Amino acid sequence: MWPILLFGLLLVSVAGWILTAYSQIRRIRGLERSHEEIQVEETLVFDFLHGLGEAFSDTIRPNELHRLIVEGATRILDAHGGALYVTDRTGGKLTPVFVSKGCPPLVAVPLDILQQAAATPIALESYLRLHSVTSGEGLIGRLWQTGQSLCLNDLSEVPELAKLRGSAFGTASVMAAALSYGKQDLGVLAVANGPLAPPFSQGDFVVFKSIAEQSAFALYNAIIYSMANEKKRLDHDLEIARDIQRILLPAEAPAINGFQISGLNVPARQVSGDYFDYIQVDDERLGVAIADVSGKGVPASLIMAICRSVLRAEAARNPSPADVLRKVNRQLYPDIKEDMFISMAYLILDHERDGVTLARAGHDAPLLYKRASQSVTPVKSPGMVVGIDSGNVFDRLTADFAVPLERDDCLVLYTDGVTEALNTDGDEFGIDRMIQSLRASATNGSQTIVKRITEDLRNFTGSSPQNDDITLIAIRKT
Repeated sequence: MWPILLFGLLLVSVAGWILTAYSQIRRIRGLERSHEEIQVEETLVFDFLHGLGEAFSDTIRPNELHRLIVEGATRILDAHGGALYVTDRTGGKLTPVFVSKGCPPLVAVPLDILQQAAATPIALESYLRLHSVTSGEGLIGRLWQTGQSLCLNDLSEVPELAKLRGSAFGTASVMAAALSYGKQDLGVLAVANGPLAPPFSQGDFVVFKSIAEQSAFALYNAIIYSMANEKKRLDHDLEIARDIQRILLPAEAPAINGFQISGLNVPARQVSGDYFDYIQVDDERLGVAIADVSGKGVPASLIMAICRSVLRAEAARNPSPADVLRKVNRQLYPDIKEDMFISMAYLILDHERDGVTLARAGHDAPLLYKRASQSVTPVKSPGMVVGIDSGNVFDRLTADFAVPLERDDCLVLYTDGVTEALNTDGDEFGIDRMIQSLRASATNGSQTIVKRITEDLRNFTGSSPQNDDITLIAIRKT
């Protein structure tokens, strides 16, 4: 009896041991499979992140980055398809920038498009890739509006998707997330499975949210990178514009009997709205012009270039500065915007008669230094700025004005970038300081005058940035 009982107990123990061993083997194999799946998932995620990094190692092509994001998300999550919507330039709509082939619709689709798609699938693909989404419109628009993320395996609360569930284009489960970084709304990323695929799990959702965060970071960096490249291109274009403008401005003053001339232009930006020029009127006369276009930068520089062309055309063989300015005003008036104008001063040096004739169109009054009395006075001839009157008032106000110059007398023309320059305390350089600089340097010639004024100006402003273009012309009677 006892041997049989013992043998039975032995069999039961062996069977229990075998069952336990079998169970442990199954658990080990299950853990091994889970480990392999985790390793595969980690590899996919690493490849995804590596792909995003590679996109920034060279020139970033937005289309390529968008494709990497969507295809990477669908591959990692084993989804049927995905779509990426990004905020358009106006910030008012979401534009589909990449919708993977075979992606179930994630927006409402009109019935006629579904009917066409039954025979021609590309009709649905074209609609999905062209249909923009407004804030609050459907699932995608609501997520963009609220900035949330979700995982849906029950689409009853999403009417536009629920009505397609029984069709060939139906969506069974969706994960979608609003993309934002640095307080900037970037768009929405979504992945979807059709009715034959298993629903997304909470583990899938955790991975998806991580992908969305990395995608938002990549999109934000792409925007910054693109802006930096655009700025680099603009800087290059502005540098070319500056070189062209430098050619338009005189490199040195021409020689003219009886006069010594020196000029300088220092733009506040890459290009200048100030202008100065020397124009050969005829064999005996030389025209000297200075102008300041309202505003700064490219718009002002373009008006300056137009002004130069018109002035040169009208100045040829015309001995009257006032008549030249009247004709310049009539030509420029129709093309100057209402909020823009040009202040100008134009004078003609006549070495045969030792004469100087000035006309002023609202420009800062030139400073006249008289050697005999060592006095400095502004030459306030009448006139109004170019571009604000068609000619009726301008013509009446603008007149020739004779400026008496004797040997060693000086005349200085300038723009308000000199007198209105600010120091670190917010004080202006002003006309009085400029007069002091002129009086201290007038006896040493026109080049010394320009150099002394600019040095005094630089010492006054110190580390304060230059806010306006600076132009100076000094004329000395010899």
